[in-house]
Amino acid sequence: MRRYSLITIVTLSALLAACGGETEPLQYGAAPQLPEPERGLMPDMVIAKPAAWGDKVPTVPGGYTISAIATNLKIPRQTLVLPNGDILVAEGRGGSAPDLKPKDVIAGYIKAQGNSPGPGGNRLTLLRDADGDGTYELQTVFADNLNAPYGMALVDNNLYVANQDALVRFDYQEGQTEAGGPPETVTPLPSAINHHWTKALAASEDGNYLYVGIGSNSNITERGMTAEVDRAVIWRVNAKTGEHKQYATGVRNPTALTIQPNTGQLWAVVNERDEIGPNLVPDYLTTIREGGFYGWPYSYWGQNVDDRVRPQNPEKVATAITPDYSLGAHVAALGVDFSEEAMGGDFTDGVFVGEHGSWNRKDPVGYKVVFVPFTDGRPSGPPVDFVAGFRDEDGTTRGRPVGVTVDPRGALIVADDLSNTIWRVTRAQGG
Repeated sequence: MRRYSLITIVTLSALLAACGGETEPLQYGAAPQLPEPERGLMPDMVIAKPAAWGDKVPTVPGGYTISAIATNLKIPRQTLVLPNGDILVAEGRGGSAPDLKPKDVIAGYIKAQGNSPGPGGNRLTLLRDADGDGTYELQTVFADNLNAPYGMALVDNNLYVANQDALVRFDYQEGQTEAGGPPETVTPLPSAINHHWTKALAASEDGNYLYVGIGSNSNITERGMTAEVDRAVIWRVNAKTGEHKQYATGVRNPTALTIQPNTGQLWAVVNERDEIGPNLVPDYLTTIREGGFYGWPYSYWGQNVDDRVRPQNPEKVATAITPDYSLGAHVAALGVDFSEEAMGGDFTDGVFVGEHGSWNRKDPVGYKVVFVPFTDGRPSGPPVDFVAGFRDEDGTTRGRPVGVTVDPRGALIVADDLSNTIWRVTRAQGG
């Protein structure tokens, strides 16, 4: 791989960012209006300008308050609320995909400027508020020496963790503050190249199965289809035996999974493809059907053909499922969880979605947590900002949301992997 000087990278990125324009509005919901694809040398790139929070905090709706319950973490990604109220935080930085083209070097350098510069923890950290006053006075390492842990699920006394290369299991007893030993491997996970390295995780309601989200190894098959074997899929894993099968396919990058209460239905948020315009392709929230095909790489948002893919596959496109709900293009949804009655107000029926934020639009989007309201078990309205203020209009960015977890006691837990903070949102007294 050729090496490119910093001056060359900066010069090329400035020239490339001047190309293109934005003419279509962002679209949300079940039937977004999709513009025509735009092809160029490189998409517009506007990167976050990291800054400390200082005395500022994110904004929340009236009647709610937010506080930082943990700081100085090492790239917090996802959280899990345990039955006794303790919170586990998965910390890590994964991926090992080599650059393919000079534009990858440019994009990689620019994107890195908007991320936390520190190393990933490769660990689980436990937070405890023993007296229930909202202050988590204990912050301790529950397990370390992991490999970019991301998704987590608890089934009875089994704590499952999705590393970037394997699904593993710890024995867990309520109140435990440290793992009793190294984990047992349930099954290896696809990890060669790991262009999209995060492995999302959810457990079925009965605990018999684990669903694992496995992202593609490219934007749009630039590494060839061989590199995409068992990628852009959701696995269903037998929790006892580790036996697995492809539960759904064509899901470009399923970054977070959750089970809908009372129905057992699996839902996912998915990051879609890049480089065909600022308003294509919408990232989405959707039900996941067993045996379903969701389009990647041949088509997007159902049966809209991506002409870049060779060879084409009309038969496959004809079966592509249209997602349930558009979140807007390039918002980078990385977290999802269903709400609880205890969240109160207008935020009891629906899902919270953590949007990490765009890097490839002239007008940035995301950088917030939104609430998608549901009626009769389905999305039923536009997304509502629930936690915002992570990014100012001048580009100053103090945080980037990743995982969101609802504490049934009445709190939303938000992982922020830029400031290395865990935020907790609760109803204000009397709210």
